[in-house]
Amino acid sequence: MPRTISASILKNFLGNAADWYKLTIIAFLVINPILAITVGPFITGWVIVLEFIFCLAMALKCYPLQPGGLIAIEAIVMGLTSADTVMHKTEQNFEVILLLIFMVAGIFFLKDMLMFIFTKIITRIRSKTLLSLMFCFSAAVLSAFLDALTVTAVIITVAAGFYGVYHKVVSGKGFDSDHDHADDTGIGDETRGDLEAFRAFLRNLMMHGAVGTALGGVTTLVGEPQNLLIGTVAGWEFIEFAVRMAPVSVPVFVVGMLTCVMVEKFKILGYGAPLPDAARRILEEYDRLEDENRTAQQKAVIIMQAAVALFLVVALAFHWAAVGLIGLAVIVLATVFTGIIEEHQLGHAFEEALPFTALLVVFFGIVGVIYDQHLFAPVIDWVFSLPQDAQVPAFFMANGVLSAISDNVFVATVYIGEVKAALDSGQISREFFDLLTIAINTGTNIPSVATPNGQAAFLFLLTSALAPLIRLSYGKMVVLALPYTITMTITGLLATIYIL
Repeated sequence: MPRTISASILKNFLGNAADWYKLTIIAFLVINPILAITVGPFITGWVIVLEFIFCLAMALKCYPLQPGGLIAIEAIVMGLTSADTVMHKTEQNFEVILLLIFMVAGIFFLKDMLMFIFTKIITRIRSKTLLSLMFCFSAAVLSAFLDALTVTAVIITVAAGFYGVYHKVVSGKGFDSDHDHADDTGIGDETRGDLEAFRAFLRNLMMHGAVGTALGGVTTLVGEPQNLLIGTVAGWEFIEFAVRMAPVSVPVFVVGMLTCVMVEKFKILGYGAPLPDAARRILEEYDRLEDENRTAQQKAVIIMQAAVALFLVVALAFHWAAVGLIGLAVIVLATVFTGIIEEHQLGHAFEEALPFTALLVVFFGIVGVIYDQHLFAPVIDWVFSLPQDAQVPAFFMANGVLSAISDNVFVATVYIGEVKAALDSGQISREFFDLLTIAINTGTNIPSVATPNGQAAFLFLLTSALAPLIRLSYGKMVVLALPYTITMTITGLLATIYIL
């Protein structure tokens, strides 16, 4: 009996994850205390960071919350960080947490209107290059005035809707049938190739949109959470912030758009996947039937959702309140005017946001290790040891590399604090402080597109319910981001050298 129970415990550990994955996580948990004793907390801290990145990379094998949570808990138990530090980091990012809980849920209640608009767009724009450019450009513009996570939530909702419509039909069901979109057993061999092509098409659009959020997010005070922090420390208002970033953000934006066109035209690294003809016909038929059968009440729902979306854009653009509170207002307004008033109807909206919110708090545990063990201190000291004329591009690259490893908000917090201390102590002039601040902001926003953990919007996409459906893994995201990473980083670096 004990043997049976112990075998069952092992089988239940991390559920249906592969045995090799389970053994790897167990090995991590066993090795970490040994490393802490033998090589010290600094090296062990870096090992834990790499272990967490491994969990993110294997997100399609096992959701990172559980294995990453075990590693973070062990780090706290070993004293590499503390529960107080994790709480402090969570409090610092409370607005981001509210955003995830309420804004992502709010977007869920706008899906009818979003599907109506984007179905028209996709079925009418036949050029994949133009469609990709539209996704990238729109995401950039919206992210400059809204925020990257909100825009990412919108494109995830749209792509999930398209995938659901197509998957139902090729599984032999009607548009209104209940269906498990993760179950491919009903897909025939003759349509499986089209399904894979459709997944590739959606992967392309999602990555163009995600990169667009980074291109727009770097430009304004409200584009990314760290922008507001940096702008507050520097004393820059909205217009001044945008003007100061422009020497770097504008060339990077132009190059980003050109990169979008080039990767599509030349089918680089998996881009250029067209919308399969069969999928286009299904979406066109869906659009036709929806238009024919749409009742006056359903039309009223779309109109009210559009009005709430307009409220969302204006409220975010003028920063009427914290983003999460605006998201809560969206939930209230969208449900009040569309007849969704029962508790069980509301619950589905939070299914996407809450697991990622929990994962983000676990991530703050890993950030706590970086903070308490001063893992980035050698890089910071090295940058400050350079000649002053080399520090601006060095800050740009150092912030970019560290953001890709950890988190751009944390990296920006550390670096802007160090630079402000140098200014207050008289080590640097105000003019040089401004240049370093620009390098910090652009560095944390631009090269960090290299990995999903570099930006919260990318991580949200990786861990969304959509990612496994369209086979968007950590590795695929890195590969698809690579052309953008190269062109945007080089452009940003050259701008810090020759334009600033």
